[in-house]
Amino acid sequence: MVKNKNIKQEDSLKDVEQALTRTEQFLENHLNLVLYVIGGLIVVILGFLGVQKYLIGPKNVEAQEQIFAAQNYFSIDSFDLAINGDGVSLGFLDIIDSYGSTKAANLAKYYTGISYLHLGDYELAIDYLKKFKTDDLLLAPLTQSAIGDAYVELGELDKASKAYNKALSLNENDFTTPTILAKLGVVYEELGQTEKALEVYQQLKKDYPNSSDAANIEKNIARINQL
Repeated sequence: MVKNKNIKQEDSLKDVEQALTRTEQFLENHLNLVLYVIGGLIVVILGFLGVQKYLIGPKNVEAQEQIFAAQNYFSIDSFDLAINGDGVSLGFLDIIDSYGSTKAANLAKYYTGISYLHLGDYELAIDYLKKFKTDDLLLAPLTQSAIGDAYVELGELDKASKAYNKALSLNENDFTTPTILAKLGVVYEELGQTEKALEVYQQLKKDYPNSSDAANIEKNIARINQL
């Protein structure tokens, strides 16, 4: 048994040695190729780090500073100034044009969309809101809900219902979901889809009974039941 064990160990060592020998031979035969590949990877990595540190990093900081004035105008409902600037400070459109690859420029698309929604330019509102990208658990459904609002104003109720349903699928929470459910129920009623409307209202009543949107939901349910 000991001899067999030793023989197996010797065979394993030979296999390892043969594998190492083959590797050494490959490296010797393709040394230049290996060096080129390694060198290329180093250049790519260093280039990426350089862009992040010396270009994108400072650009992000500058964009964050520049967007502040537009956000102030937005907070006081001066939406036109927020979008276009005041001649001294940049507006959201300027931020998007000048700092397109930054987080601030991406956020500016959301602000621009909401601003156009308030100004009644619903097509542009939808356009900019769709360009805004986020994984934020609150902003993502709020963005889709705003798109739904714009479609409602345009009278495109089918698209509005799809936007509201997408908003609900992104994240259910006590903050955004009750309001979106209430809006969706109204849209379903306008579309004549009363069964879907009733289902949505009942979900709102059951899952979010303490929300402000559920306060008068019994009236909606009673009205549909009477039909």
